[in-house]
Amino acid sequence: MYSECFFYFYRNFWAYPHFGVEAGLYAVSFFAILRLVSGLQKKDAAPIPYANKNNMFSIIKKLFSKQPYETQEDLMKKFLVAGLGNIGPKYHNTRHNIGFKILDALAKEENLVFETKKLGDLATYKHKGRTIILLKPNTYMNLSGKAVRYWLEKEKIPLENLLVITDDINLSFGTIRLKSKGSAGGHNGLKDIEAQLQTSKYCRFRFGVGNEFGKGRQVDYVLGEWSPEEESAIPERLEKGIALIKSFATAGTSNTMNTFNGK
Repeated sequence: MYSECFFYFYRNFWAYPHFGVEAGLYAVSFFAILRLVSGLQKKDAAPIPYANKNNMFSIIKKLFSKQPYETQEDLMKKFLVAGLGNIGPKYHNTRHNIGFKILDALAKEENLVFETKKLGDLATYKHKGRTIILLKPNTYMNLSGKAVRYWLEKEKIPLENLLVITDDINLSFGTIRLKSKGSAGGHNGLKDIEAQLQTSKYCRFRFGVGNEFGKGRQVDYVLGEWSPEEESAIPERLEKGIALIKSFATAGTSNTMNTFNGK
């Protein structure tokens, strides 16, 4: 059994050279344990778990299974676009949910399907050699940072490839603005993202919702639904937002700011 396992390792080591030294260290440790287990196994004793050829081969095959191997160049072509909002029908068509609305529009245009996963709904969009992961956190707005941080780390996406979409009462309705860093501006979702990432240096796509509200009525306003006039204008603004996302992933932050800011 020991010699057969060693032969399997030797043959596959050359087939998967990207495992390199790390794979070799795993293998040496594995064979040391195998030798120890074989030595402890007595002829008429109860079987020791995993001390049989089939299980050993199974473990080695898992080690050398063909899994996607991402280079640094691959990772630089991955992007996370997080649209902020609150889950549930109650918030579906509110101003605060513009992040969800833009991602839903992109998904509809490109025939993407969101799947519910840990901390949010996700869809993957392939565009001109880029992989764009769309995230709608299900943590509610004020805890958005938890989902953003989790998927950044899980997908090994560089911070500069993160784009957060949010509403902004300081911009007139429909105005879009991309910034590479900045303060949360009183937005609780952005505050939580900054707290989780320990930095404010990440890209955010601000969509203007205006500030047509009286004193003390801000919460009611952002959690309110669009006016009929806004509803009629939104489709064209959503198209601009979709184009901005695609440009961010392909043309870069600076070029995208020059093309879309204030438009």
